[in-house]
Amino acid sequence: MDKLKDWNEFEIGSVLFPFKKGVDGVMELYKCERTYSGDSSFTDSVAHWRVEKPVHNSEVCINCFNCWVFCPDSAILTSNDKLSGVDYVHCKGCGVCVDVCPTNPKSLLMFNDHKDNEEALREWPEKQPKKREV
Repeated sequence: MDKLKDWNEFEIGSVLFPFKKGVDGVMELYKCERTYSGDSSFTDSVAHWRVEKPVHNSEVCINCFNCWVFCPDSAILTSNDKLSGVDYVHCKGCGVCVDVCPTNPKSLLMFNDHKDNEEALREWPEKQPKKREV
């Protein structure tokens, strides 16, 4: 049997299918009834890829849900129509959530994966005044 490739051994443009069988009619099934492959980010954690992690600051967040919409791993958590944090089991640390955040300062910032979230929140930057363009 061939050895399975690691994430960094795939060729650029490779397509990784999350299902063991075809995708026809899969959306009509409940998630628990779908046949996910054993090596997709749905069933396996990709968190070990991460070097930096996004930390969410609820005091700055405006709950626009841009991060939730654009996160490729569905790692942004919500509760009662508000963002509630990051699912670090599925987050691979790509930083898309930070890039799409419109707040000043951003409500999600990347920190070293080993940094404690409370410590990261204490280091949060202050709001920068808008500069008037002349």
